[in-house]
Amino acid sequence: MKKIEKSTIFLKNKIDLFRCPVCLQPYIEIKGQTMICPDDHQVDLSKKGTLYFLNHGVKSDYELDMWLARRQLLQAGLFKPITDKILEQLSEENETIMDVGCGEGTPLHNIEIARQNNQDTYVGFDISKDAINYATQQETDAFYCIADLAKLPFNNQSFSTIIDIFSPSAYAEFDRVLEENGQLLKIIPNSNYLVELRELLYNEESHNRSYSNEKVLNLFKEKYPDSEQIVISYQFDIPEGLFPALLEMTPLHWGATSDNQAKAKAHPLKQITVDVTLLKHRKNKSESVL
Repeated sequence: MKKIEKSTIFLKNKIDLFRCPVCLQPYIEIKGQTMICPDDHQVDLSKKGTLYFLNHGVKSDYELDMWLARRQLLQAGLFKPITDKILEQLSEENETIMDVGCGEGTPLHNIEIARQNNQDTYVGFDISKDAINYATQQETDAFYCIADLAKLPFNNQSFSTIIDIFSPSAYAEFDRVLEENGQLLKIIPNSNYLVELRELLYNEESHNRSYSNEKVLNLFKEKYPDSEQIVISYQFDIPEGLFPALLEMTPLHWGATSDNQAKAKAHPLKQITVDVTLLKHRKNKSESVL
């Protein structure tokens, strides 16, 4: 079955997930490969089976090479302990899961594989069309779209779990689309995340040599005072030949001098620290839906 045909079936079965980002009304009809709202605003499936919900131009800082590099490292297991911990938070019952800023789709795909005996619904979105095109290359039942974090094209209380791995957040929108008793699982980097790479790329006097998640953490705690924090820290053995991909997959190298980048390539790391915190919020009945 072609991707566009598979996605058409998904939309017909799950049209109640989506709302028009223009008039904010739920979509009511699928005609051919077009989804239509009551005000006749229309969005068409691409040949790859994706929807483009943006009504303004957006430029992603991530280039094709970065997405390819990220896929190589993630498929080699760089984030496996992270996705394993996320899996521990999920219900044994069927879930409707949204992946915020899903990138090239490997984490969501790995969760889907691990829960293949469930009948979950998976939706991933990103502002990068290149990333979403990579995501659709996998054999997956997940649906992918290009959308705006600040104006999610989803109906109120549509998702049981929102996953946010290193992506920006729009908490008001997350609260709106989460079901009652739904959960937000947000992964943020800690100070030792990829610390060996920082020290390789930057001199001691550079502000890029260190990192603090204090602002992001404090904002989350302020918004969700009863949230949980779970630290996930481990060493990852970099497979032979993949250090250049590690350099390419993050923005860390953007501010490094050419000399330091050359030095890093000449002295490839064999191991890297992954140090993150999983922030977990469970929505309760007292939280309003916008």
